[in-house]
Amino acid sequence: MSEKPARLRVLTLNALAPFFADWPQRGAVLVDGLRELRPDVVALQEVAGGEDSDEAGGLLGPDYHLVPHPGRSADGVGAVLGSRWPTRTLGVVDLHVTGRTAALPWSAAVVVEVAMPPPLGPVIVAHQKPTWQYDAEYERELQAVRTARYVEELVAERRSGPRDPDGPDGEPHVVLLGDFDAAPDAASVRFWTGRQSLAGMSVCYQDCWTAARREQPEHTFSPENPLVRAGLMPLDRGRRIDYVLVRCGPHGPTLDVAECRRVFAEPVDGVWASDHFGVLADLRLPPHPPGTWVELPG
Repeated sequence: MSEKPARLRVLTLNALAPFFADWPQRGAVLVDGLRELRPDVVALQEVAGGEDSDEAGGLLGPDYHLVPHPGRSADGVGAVLGSRWPTRTLGVVDLHVTGRTAALPWSAAVVVEVAMPPPLGPVIVAHQKPTWQYDAEYERELQAVRTARYVEELVAERRSGPRDPDGPDGEPHVVLLGDFDAAPDAASVRFWTGRQSLAGMSVCYQDCWTAARREQPEHTFSPENPLVRAGLMPLDRGRRIDYVLVRCGPHGPTLDVAECRRVFAEPVDGVWASDHFGVLADLRLPPHPPGTWVELPG
């Protein structure tokens, strides 16, 4: 790819393991939708893989570089990060922080550098998959801190020289995304979005949904979707648990959110793609770099 991109389109989607519902029909809806959306970076959860299967590759097609999470469930299900641009794996954060996290062998954060050309790239992308149980917020707190510490170490290594208090922040772009299995008021998400500290640490990431939608707290796991009512959590009343987040420097997020919306949130000819709705965000460089002052006209 030789063009100089002005925007980065990012998608996270839990595709629902192919052993549930009618996968041939659901898979066809996903393929068509992904071809239409054309995300630059896509984080997929609950996709099958292994020696005889490459579900992510089948969904995304040959134009994507694929970076799988380590480990898979006994049925071959795991998570994969795909990118239209070449990637370099920077590290994998093991999120098996207590015995309860063993229920998800692929619980990890995969951190890559996406080699988009300047001025927007390169971009650090972290695909976070914490544990899923309702009663495991303690583990999700530990997992969030573990990933955040790792990312902050990377940022410290890449920060562009000494900071000028009157100049741009010089922070690398970091996008964090995935199925967090936690609502916005949960401690782990509050930590990520800078509303509380954990374990003596604080970070701040801009929630792309809140930046674009503000007072529209639409769910990504909702009983409006019949696959939720038919699934393993039939009494769930609806939660927003899938996120695209942008890391903030001292003066705020390094990338602006041009748009953020739910996708795969309606049936296609009666077929629902997954029990989760996806989250799609279009990110761009801000015309006014954080850390700089702009004189008003007149």
